[in-house]
Amino acid sequence: MSMLDIAAFRATPLSTDPFDHLIVPGFLKGETLAAVNSDYPAIDKPGSFPLPELRYGGAFRQMIDELEGPDVREAFEEKFGIDLADHPTMITVRGMARARDGQIHVDSKTKLITVLLYMNASWEHAGGRLRLLRSPDSLDDMVAEVPPQEGTLLAFRNGPTAWHGHAPIEGQRRAIQLNWVTDAGVVRREQARHRVSATLKRLNPFA
Repeated sequence: MSMLDIAAFRATPLSTDPFDHLIVPGFLKGETLAAVNSDYPAIDKPGSFPLPELRYGGAFRQMIDELEGPDVREAFEEKFGIDLADHPTMITVRGMARARDGQIHVDSKTKLITVLLYMNASWEHAGGRLRLLRSPDSLDDMVAEVPPQEGTLLAFRNGPTAWHGHAPIEGQRRAIQLNWVTDAGVVRREQARHRVSATLKRLNPFA
């Protein structure tokens, strides 16, 4: 049985203001949340970690396999009107946030589509809620705000005006990021960069 609610994804309209995006609460089905959270990688440092650098259980692996599978890719191709067949995927995982995270930015030009799947059991904080923005000038100039509640998917088309960020928060903030990228060289370079960063974080207890 699928862990992902692709039907809910297909049924959610694509918003185009100010850039293409959609939000799907419950994309990871409710009956699978406990197993995936139990098998989630143990991450006690801020920053993004590539999958090869992490240890995790079978339910988490199954969810990742589905997320990178052909059914999800085809649903995204239809929703965003883009051919992704020749574009590889790249996944990084977060477990903790630090106060300086979440500054307003756009993703790198090598990322075509950004997908965030959040995995916090609950979220009562004002900070840490990702905001999709009309400009790089203010977090208040937003069109949508997404709490990192478990099972919620946020996806958007990357571009020079795809501004996003969140108010500061420190503590656990679980997020899986999937990107379709321009070519395999991007995956190699980004994984190497994240690998070095992850190693430095493990060696430095104050990072």
